[in-house]
Amino acid sequence: MSPEIPTPERTLLVIIKVLGPGCTNCKNLERVTRQAVDGLGVDATIEKVTDYPTIVGYGVMATPALVVDEELVLSGRVPTAAQVRELLAPLAT
Repeated sequence: MSPEIPTPERTLLVIIKVLGPGCTNCKNLERVTRQAVDGLGVDATIEKVTDYPTIVGYGVMATPALVVDEELVLSGRVPTAAQVRELLAPLAT
């Protein structure tokens, strides 16, 4: 009988960026994103991006916007925490 070989757990860090000038909607998007991340138990870092050239570089024309692992997933509105959970659910598996 051979000894069990431990397998490393999946530990992928997700990088989430909230894009916008820091307005109320941007703060609300950050809040619901944090709620969704906490609810799913996703290992993520959440960054705020307020630099306009960087925001436009993602193709964003309306803020707030949400970028997950360098992919724009939402722009121009504040979703509910449940809607953000749906966007992030594949990352929790």
